[in-house]
Order: sequence, then structure tokens, then C-alpha cells
Amino acid sequence: MTLTAIAGPLLCLPLPSRRISLTTTSAAAASSQATPLPTEPHPPPREFHYPRADPSVRWPHLKIEELSDVPQFSAASSSLPHSLPEEPDRDSDPPEDTETDSFETIDSKQSRTRAKKMTKLALKRARDWRQRVQFLADRILALAPSAHVADVLDRRGVQMTPTDLAFVVRTVGRSSWNRALEVFEWLTLRRRHAPSPRLLAIIISILGRAHQDALAAEVFQLSFPDEATDISVQVYNAMMGVYARTGKFTKVQELLGLMRDRGLEPDLVSFNTLINAKAKARALSPGSALELLQEVRRSGLRPDAITYNTLISACSLVSNLGDAVKIFKDMETSRCQPDLWTYNAMISVFGRCGMTMEAERLFRELGARGFLPDAVTYNSLLFAFAKDGDEEKVEKLCEEMVGSGFKKDEITYNTIIHMYGKQSRFDLVVRFYDEMKNVGCNPDAVTYTVLIDSLGKANRITEAGQVMEEMLNAGVRPTLRTFSALICAYAKAGMRAEAVHAFDHMVKVGIKPDHLAYSVMLDVLLRSNELRKAMVLYRGMMQDGFRPDQGLYQSMLEVFSKEVDNEKINEIVKDMEEVSMMNPQVIAALLVKGGCFIQGAEMLKKAISYGYEPDRQCLLSILSAFAASQRQAESMALLKLLRENSPNSHCLITESSIIMHCKNLQLEDAMMEYNNTRTSSFGHCSHTVSLYECMIMSFEEAELFWEASQLFSDMKVIGLEPSQDIYKSMISTYCKLGFPETAHNVFDHAARAGILLPDTSVYVTLIETYGKLKLWQKAESFARELRLQCKIDRNVWNALINAYAESGLYEQARAIFDMMMKNGPSPNVDSINGLMRSLVVDDRLNELFVVVEDLQDLNFKISKSTIMIMLDAFTRAGNIFEVKKIYNGMKASGYFPTMNIYTSMLTLLSRGKRVKDVEAILAEMEEAGFKPDLTIFNLLLKMYTSIEDFRKTLEIYKLIKDSEFEMNEDTYNTLIMMYSKDLRPEEGFSLLNEMKKKGLVPKLDAYKSLLAACCKDQLWEQADELFESMRPKGYKLDRAFYHIMMKIYRNSGNHSKAESLLFQMKEDGVKPTIATMHLLMVSYGSAGQPQEAEKVLTSLKNSGQELSTLPYCSVIDGYFKVGDYNMGIAKFLEMKKDGVEPDHKIWTCFIRAASLCKQTNDAILLLNALGNNGFDLPLRILSGKDQSAIMDLENLLEESKSLGEDASFNFVNAMEDLLWAFERRATASWIFQLAIRKNIYRHDIFRVAEKDWGADFRKLSPGAALVGLTLWLDHMQDASLQGSPESPKSVLLITGTAEYNLVSLEKTVKAYLWEMGSPFLPSRTRTGIMVAKAHSLRMWLKDSCFCLDLELKDGSSLPETNSMKLTEGYFMRVGLLPTFKHIHERLGQIRPKKFARLALLSEESREKIMNTDLQGRKEKMEKMKAKGIPRSRKLNRFQMKYLRRQHKSPAALN
Repeated sequence: MTLTAIAGPLLCLPLPSRRISLTTTSAAAASSQATPLPTEPHPPPREFHYPRADPSVRWPHLKIEELSDVPQFSAASSSLPHSLPEEPDRDSDPPEDTETDSFETIDSKQSRTRAKKMTKLALKRARDWRQRVQFLADRILALAPSAHVADVLDRRGVQMTPTDLAFVVRTVGRSSWNRALEVFEWLTLRRRHAPSPRLLAIIISILGRAHQDALAAEVFQLSFPDEATDISVQVYNAMMGVYARTGKFTKVQELLGLMRDRGLEPDLVSFNTLINAKAKARALSPGSALELLQEVRRSGLRPDAITYNTLISACSLVSNLGDAVKIFKDMETSRCQPDLWTYNAMISVFGRCGMTMEAERLFRELGARGFLPDAVTYNSLLFAFAKDGDEEKVEKLCEEMVGSGFKKDEITYNTIIHMYGKQSRFDLVVRFYDEMKNVGCNPDAVTYTVLIDSLGKANRITEAGQVMEEMLNAGVRPTLRTFSALICAYAKAGMRAEAVHAFDHMVKVGIKPDHLAYSVMLDVLLRSNELRKAMVLYRGMMQDGFRPDQGLYQSMLEVFSKEVDNEKINEIVKDMEEVSMMNPQVIAALLVKGGCFIQGAEMLKKAISYGYEPDRQCLLSILSAFAASQRQAESMALLKLLRENSPNSHCLITESSIIMHCKNLQLEDAMMEYNNTRTSSFGHCSHTVSLYECMIMSFEEAELFWEASQLFSDMKVIGLEPSQDIYKSMISTYCKLGFPETAHNVFDHAARAGILLPDTSVYVTLIETYGKLKLWQKAESFARELRLQCKIDRNVWNALINAYAESGLYEQARAIFDMMMKNGPSPNVDSINGLMRSLVVDDRLNELFVVVEDLQDLNFKISKSTIMIMLDAFTRAGNIFEVKKIYNGMKASGYFPTMNIYTSMLTLLSRGKRVKDVEAILAEMEEAGFKPDLTIFNLLLKMYTSIEDFRKTLEIYKLIKDSEFEMNEDTYNTLIMMYSKDLRPEEGFSLLNEMKKKGLVPKLDAYKSLLAACCKDQLWEQADELFESMRPKGYKLDRAFYHIMMKIYRNSGNHSKAESLLFQMKEDGVKPTIATMHLLMVSYGSAGQPQEAEKVLTSLKNSGQELSTLPYCSVIDGYFKVGDYNMGIAKFLEMKKDGVEPDHKIWTCFIRAASLCKQTNDAILLLNALGNNGFDLPLRILSGKDQSAIMDLENLLEESKSLGEDASFNFVNAMEDLLWAFERRATASWIFQLAIRKNIYRHDIFRVAEKDWGADFRKLSPGAALVGLTLWLDHMQDASLQGSPESPKSVLLITGTAEYNLVSLEKTVKAYLWEMGSPFLPSRTRTGIMVAKAHSLRMWLKDSCFCLDLELKDGSSLPETNSMKLTEGYFMRVGLLPTFKHIHERLGQIRPKKFARLALLSEESREKIMNTDLQGRKEKMEKMKAKGIPRSRKLNRFQMKYLRRQHKSPAALN
């Protein structure tokens, strides 16, 4: 008959999930001894004895004599004493009378209340009851695994009382709970008796010790047929002990209530068990221990030593020192004598609470109190020393412990291993672990757990795994704490998969996760974003009765808010409300911290509706989130709700509103509301430091420094102590305002207030500001103060070096650098850069390389930033040579140039007009993968414009358009200047209008270049409109604009406007100079009104100004231009009379006028006027009779260098015109070559070198250009005849388009070459350039009759008339002029070769040929018209080639 058969209705307790059939338990028990259960492996029992188990040691005040026949108790391995004995009865209890049956029939189950007197026979039998019990227990334990206990019990051969059999169950249960349960079943089946309370208590306790809680609960429930069956308190206490062992405090409470419901009064053991359960559940909150003590007293019981000891031990577990001390004092007051267990618990609680000295004091006082310390005492104090990491005391205490006769046990070694593990001293951990095994102390679960935990915290995960494997191999069952330590280690190392595997394995082996395991795994899954698994685990955690803490809830909300999973968020919020019973205010705070601001706002509203006051931090966080997401409407609605429902929070609401304005960058509104709160009826609201902190930092970020300063002043007035952030912000504010002294005072105030500013950026900012203001002495003083207060780091020293660098104090900066080298911290790149900047500021660039070599000798590597400083310094100095050297050295050192370096290089090279270098850098930059930006394109535009390479400029312009860059002001201004220089002002005006439409402002240089282009291109009206449009716009025009306009009015013949411009110039505040008056006089002279120019001169004389020869020269030139030479000479003499001595300007004016005289006599007249006044050199050179004149000219040119380059240049140009006009061309050639030798003319003015034939005659006078052209043709003829130097494919002749004294050099040279029939033709792509194919040029030089004699010769005598004539800008031979005009009027522009042939013919023949040519053209047009063929003609080879070139030209690109 099984227990199920005798069981009545189940008790009202909740049944366990696993039911057992006691009829089959015996077989299961037998098989389990052979093969351990896979989910519950139990190692074989080990003997480990503590002398504390001896009653005479535990309770020395009771004077109990030591009995030789009392066996020692197996002690647990906990460092804390157990609060309850393992079984309700002790082995030393006297045996019951044989008539007292432990198995009573159901019919006779009335308990006997009167004890019978024991007989002699009973006493005799009682002496050997232990031997009988031990004999039968040994036989049962010796059974084979497959045998049954019935084999022994049925043939036991020894007379046993029911009490004896109960003790047999207990003795067997110490070794095997399976066999004990089998004995219990045999007794209930064979004897057909209900088990006595003693036997039930014993078997339940055995199952509880074996962690078979479900079996214990089923035995408890099935052993009584109905609720009316009386169960003794002893059985309830046993079952409560089972639940207490695992910390199931709720179950214990339910059993205690059930006892009372059934009319049983709990005894002291019941309450002790309840206290133990609450301690194991770690549910002993502060004050609850005293409440439990009072509850015992309210039940009419007097707490005993076990009660007090259990409570003190419970306080020790949760480190509740206050309650422990109170209970200890209560124990002494209640005259309950403390025992060794009590003192051990007090030492433990002192140690756990870090009061090591108190624990040690109590330990030393044990002897005076009549106790000797036991192993628990030593281990408790050892734990206190180990917690403090006091190795010396730990070692001494261990020696004292061994000297007192105690061996180091598992607890001792675990404590020591844990101490060294926390210190990461794993060599000692391994040493003590090995020692532990060597002395016979087998590591237990605690040992392995400590090792795994220590290794995991040190991130030695592999070794932690190996310890777990060793633990399993040793047959030690991992505990929940073991698995938790391993899971935490995996989680810390980011090994998610391993953590999940460990957790799953823990569940698989039957260990239920606790709160820590659930929390760690949930955190791991959340961090790895496995949200589905996280939610499954979370739901399991909730079902198991564990609740996440607030931090874990916050983590979950953070993850799901990022995923915008509102469904999961709502589920979590519901659990927090309904399951965790959290109030809405706390939930709102968690939602806000988790980033769920919308849900947090709704929960905050709910909290307010429930009467909660808004939490300040929560409200501010919600408003900040709304401000960041532009939810101003929600913010205002929330604040409105708060004003209506929380009148007591007006100050908080106002503060929140101001902070919200700051977050929304509505600083004016914030300041207005702040000022209103100070003047309104709510002025009693005291503003908080956090409000000022938010406002000051917001105003600082918005660079409203004065407002921030005002707020800081208000804060000091009302007596608020600024926070650390406010001090930092204000120091930065005053530094940005340029008041470092005030910032220094703020720093000192913070120091006096005891607020440390550990952020070195504050020190650096202050020192750097002193440095920028050149107050390096104060920066030095501040650094000295810091050095006395704290250790200065590298950044502060670097800031001081930079402060010295701002003032160029290299020596002081080097002193700091050397001090860092000597005392530390060692200098870094910033230190070196500060040294280099100090040399740069002091303009000691030559010493940079010396310092670099010195640093390299000190084993410093020169960084890229240092090279950049050197590169930038030499770039700003314009030293192209050094920049290229540094650049090449940088590349050789392995540093690749950045875009900034390329830009810096291109800036320098483009300014230096190093075209080839610029193009090489561009190619290198593109190879490196960098594309030019608009800044680089602008540099290229400026460079090509400055060298007048307009084709390249237009190519860059096209690249800008193709790259889809938005052109800026620099681009437009440069292009306008380019078109102006290229005499294409129409395109310039188009860009100007486009620029204005885009709202860009043109520079004055762009306007100036357009005006100059209009002047050259004779666009008088456009120039006048442009100039008039600039004045109303507020442009501050300089004198150059007025001078250009005077030239324009002069050239256009509008001399009245030129005169009115002078008055306008004065109205605009621009003072006219001599040059201005000179322009006006030149204007009058060009108009043929020298008298007006003379009036201006007279006005200048009357003004009292000290005049030079320039205004006189303008008047004299005016008379010469109208042919009134005598009047010009008269003004010359008047000038001398006025005390103004003639200089090179007057000489040049006379010589130029002489070169244009039609008659030789007039020219001689003008030169004689100079000769009569001390300067006869031109006349002597022209006559050619004085050989010393050449030597005098050379001396004159040497002397004129001091007067400037223009003086000698203009003089030589005038002399060349004079000598060419009057056929003194050999002399002109000699003077031309002299000018080259004297560097008056460029050395490369014409070139005949290897593959480099060319000439550039720009700025030369017509006569000088013709001399240079003849000499160049002569050199090219020699090269053509000799075959060396080799010519290029094309030969360029640059004339430019400028006019020199109303003479066009381009027209003059063109007429000369057309007359000779040369192969030079005007360039179709660029103006001012003539091009000839080298082959054609060489053939022409060899074969043409015009090139038979290119030698320049002097005429035998001066001609009577001038051989040259100036007309329409041409300076042309007099005899050729009519023919040139006639041919061009009839045929238009023709090729030079054809022109030369026609010019050589007689007038009659030339006319006939021209008529025939014109008739042929006419007939051709008529035939084409008759056939309906559109006007076109077949292009010859030359024209086809021109068109191909034009297709690639800038005009086509544009």
C-alpha cells in the first residue's frame, strides 16, 4: 500500500509541478545509485569537521562535558553559522520507551499526554539503541544498487522499535536520500501505519537537504488524509526548513499561516525558520529584523540564542550593521547569554560592513568573554581582512589560526583566493589553489566560482572556461552562482554566443536562473540587438517571479525606442504598472531616461493627474527632447497642463520654460521670461544653479558673451554658488571677449570656493588668450601658479610655448621645451610646432632648418604638421626655392601631400607666375586622386590672366563649368579682368550682369579693368554708363578711376567732361594730384587746345604747389602736336625762368616731337633748343659727326638708372624713333644693342636659339620695334642659311595691341612686314600676335629680294624730310603710305605676299590688276547666284588648317 493510498484530500498548498509515485520510488532510488540523475549530479560525501560542532565549544557557559560516544556532526562549508539544526532531533536525545510507537494506527491516533515511567528493561535496551541503528543502516547502505531495502528490513534479525527505525531513516539519509526514502516507503507499506510526526519531519528534512523540494512537498501533502488530520508543529517546521533552505520566504509565510489556521501555535523553531527564510531570500530590509523579533515576542515566545543568532546572521548577509548592533544589544538587555555563534556573527557583520578594526577588537575580546575562537571565528575575521585587501593581516591571522590547532579549510582558501583574484594577482591565486589541493582540501563549488569570477573580471575568459571544465571533471556540481559568474564573464568580454550557451546549459541541468542571471542575459541580448529572444527571456523572467530593476527596464526601453517598437514599449510599461506596481512618476522617469519621450510625457501627465508633483529632471528631459525634435506645440501643451494642474510647481514650470527656450535657441524669449520672473509677483521663485548653467552655456555657444556675463553677475548677486561647468563656461567667455585677467579672477574664485577645475582645457584657454594678446608675462605667471598647485600636464606647457610663440620669443619657448625634456612630460608634436612658430613670428626663417636638425639629433621625428608650418612660412615669404625644397623633402620622407598643401603650393607658384611648376603640381595632384576645387581654379584663372594667356584662362573657365562649380566673386572678377585685358569688354559686361543677378558684389579692380578695356576699345558710352552707375552704389573710388575716365574723355574728344570730372573728383573727396592735372592738360593737348592746358598750368602755379617738369611737358607737347614749335620752345624757356630745370621728361618730349617733324629743319630747331640749354647730345648723335657722343650717351644711360627704369626706357625709345625717321639706322641699331646691355630692354626681346625663334616687342616705340625686327630677321636669315640653330615649327612675333603715343605698334610692324611680303600673318586666336610657319619664313629669308640686304646703315647725310609718317596709328614709310591706302581701300585685307607684289608695280599696272581681281570676284558671285548655290567657297589648305585650330581655340570653347 503506497502513501498515495493512505493519503487524504490534498492540503490547500500549491502542488509542485512534478508529481511522484511512491510505489515506484524504490526502484528509481536503486537505479539512481548506479547512475546519477543527469540533471542532479551529486558528488560522494566528504568528511569535513569543525570543532564548533562540539557542544562544549559552542556553548562553553553551559559546562557540558564531552561525551565519548557522541559522534561529530558534519559541518557545512559556509562561513556563517546555520541558524537552525539540520534535523529537529539531536543524536544525543534519549531513546523513547518501547511502548512509544512511532507508527500509530489511525483509529488510535490520540496522543498520550502523560509520559510513562521507564522500566529497567527499557533503560537496558536504551544503552545499545545506537549500535542497533548503526548496524541496520550499514547493512542498508552496503546493498548493491540493484538490491532493495526490503532484503534487509524483512530479515533484519534485530528487534527494532519504531523510534529505532526512524533513526535508521535519518542515518541512511545522511549518505543517500534515495535509500532513506525507500526505507520510509517500506515502513509505510509494510506496517500499514501512518508515519509519526518524528518520522515525517526526518524524511522531509532529508529530502530538503538533498534539494528534493518537490518530493518533500509531496510527502508533506500526501501523508495526511484530510484537513482535519492533526499535524504536529514539528512537521510544519521541517517543511518550512525545506523552503527556508532555498530562500522561499513566501512559502514559509504560507505554511506559518496554515499552521495558525489549523489551530497550531508556532513555536520558537517556527519563527527561527521564518527568520532564516527571510535571510536566505535577502529580503531583510533595514528595520525588518527588529520587527521579526517583536513578532516573536508578540506570539508569547521568548527569543533564544538561536533566534538572536539567526537575526544577526541575516543582518550580516545583507551587511545591515545598524540592525545587527541593535539586536545584539537587545540580546544582552534580555539576559540571553551570547554564545560563540553570536560573536562569530557580529565579527562577520563588522567585516562585511568594512569595520575591520571593530571586528578585530571583538575577536581579541573573546578570551575575556570566556570563549575561544573556532574556525568560523577565524574565517569571519579573515574575510574582513581580505575584503580590505590587507595581505599582511591575512597572512598573520592564518598563522595564528594554524598555531591554535585549526587547519586551513575550504572557506579559508576560498577567501584568500578571492582576495588575490580581485587584485588580479593570479600567480598567487594559482599558488593557493594548488596548495589547497595539496593539503587535502578539495575545491568546492565556492572555490571554482571564486576562480571563475576573478578570471572573468580580469577578462581572462579562456582560463575561466578551463576552470569550469576542471570543475565538471572533478565531479563538483556548478551552482547558480558559478553559472552566473561565467555568464557575467562572457557578457563582459562581449562573447554573446558563449554567454547564451552557458545560460541554456544552466537551465538544461535543472538550475533555475535567479535575478542576476536573468538580468545579465537580458542585458547581453539587448546589447546584441536580439530583441525577439530578449522579449522571450523577459517574459520567462516575469513568469518566474523576478522583476527587472530600474536600470534593466531603462536599457530595454532604450533599445526598443531606437527600434521605434511601440508595441513592446507599451507591454513593458504595462508590466511596470501592473506587475512591478511602480508609480507613474517613476515609470515616467524611466521612459524619459530610455528615450521614450512621447510615452514619458503621457505617463508624466498621468502622474500629475494622480496628484504627483512633476519630477524636475524628468520634465526637463522631456522638454529637451521635444526641443530637439522641433515639437514645440507638445512642449507648450505640456507646460500649460502643468500650470493648470500643478500650481505648487510654478517655479519649476517657469524654469523649464526658460530652459526650453534655450534648447530651441530662442535666447531672446528666454532672456525676456527670465527678466519677467525677476520683476513679477512670482519673484520669490529662487532660480537654481542648473537654470543659470543652461542659460550661460547656451549664451556662450551663441557667442552672446555679454549676456552670459550679466547672468553670471546676477547669480553672484543672489548668492548662488556657480557650478564647475559655469566656472568653465565663464572662463571661456571672458577669454573670448579678450579679458583674460577677468577669466583669471574667475579661476581664482573657483579655487577659493573649493571647486577644482581638473579640465586642462581651462588652463590652456587662459594661457593661449594671454599669448594672443602678447601678455606672455601673465601667461608665465599663471603657469607658475598652476605648477605650485598641481602637476601640469603636457597641454599646459604646450600652451605656454605657444604663448611665447605669439610674441616670437623663441629662447623662452626653447627653455620650456628643454625643461619638459629634462623633467617631463616629454615634448610632443605640438611642442615642436610651438618652437617653429616662434621662429616664424620673429621672422627667423633661416633658423628653422637649424632647429629641425637639432630636433632630429634628439631623436624627434619631424611630423607633417611641422613641415606644414615651415611650408606656410616660406610660402607667405614668397620664397619659392625653399618651398619647393621643403615640398620635395616632405615627399621623400614619405609624407603624402594633402589638399591644403597642394593649394598652398599652387597659391605661391601662381603668384610667382611659375606656369610650368603649377601645371606639374596639378598633374601630380590629379595622379594622387585629388580634384581641383574652385579655389584652385581661381588661382589658375588669376595666373593665366596675369600672363595674358587668355586661351588657357578660357580652358579653365570651361573646366569650371564642366565641373558644375558655382562660381564665386573671385571667379567672376578674374574672368571680367581677363576679358578686359583681352579687349573683349562685351563678355566682361555680360559676366558683370550675371554676377549682379546672383547678388555677388564685383570688386573695384573688375570695374577698373572694364573701364580700361572700354578706353582701349573706344566704347565711350558704355564706359560712361558704367562709371556713373558706380557712384550711387557707394563705392569708394580711388584716383585711378578718375584718371581712366579722363583718358576716356580725352580720347573721345569730350574735353568738357574731362574738366567737369575734375570738379566731381573734388566733390567725392579725392584730391587731384599733379598726375591728375597732367592728364587734364594732355587731354587739352590731344584736342589741339594747348592754351587750355596752359591755363591749367597757370592755375597750378598760382596754387603755390611745387611743380615738376611734368605739367610743363604737357603744355609743351600740346604746342608741338599742333605744330607750334616756337611756342613750345617759348614755354620751355619759361619753365627755366620759373626755376624748373629740364630733365629726361623734357628731353624725351623734344626728341619725340622731333621724330614726328615733317621737315628736318624743324627737327634741328627743336634739338638746337635743347642744345642751347645744356643738352646737345641728341643733336650730336643725329648729326653723326661727334664720335664722343656715343660714349656720352652710355654715361647718360648709366646715370639715368637712379631716376627709374622709365626714364632711360622712354629716352631710348624716343631716340630710336628719331634715328629711324631720319635714316640714322646703324646708329639706332647700336643704341638698341646698348639698351639691351644696360638692361633697359630685355635680353630676350628677340631670340634665335635652338627650336626657339621668337620676339616680343611690346612697350617698344615704333622706331625701336622696327630696329629690333630688322636685327631679328637678320639673325634668322643667318640661321636659315647655316642651318643652325634649328627653328621651331612656328615662329611667333608678339606686338601687343597697346598704342605708344597714339602709335599702334601692331599696325606699324604689320605695314613693314606687308611691304616686304613676309610670311607673317596675324594670329586668329589671339590679338597682338603674328605667326609664320618656320619653313615659309626660312624660304622667304633666303629667296626674297626684300631680304637680300638686311643690314641697317646710316644715310650719308640727313634727308630734307622725315622718311616716316604717322597716320591712323601707322608709323609708315612716307613713300608707301599712298600705295598702302589705295590697295586697302580697293581690295581690303590681303596677304603680305600679294601686297608686296602690287606695291612694287606702277600705278597703272597696279590699277589694272586690281580691276581684273575685282571683276573676277564679281563674275564668280553672279554665276553662283544664277545657279542658286549659296555663297560659299572652297577653303584652301591654309584656311582648313585655320578652322581646325579655331575649333580648339578659346573662342570656340566659350
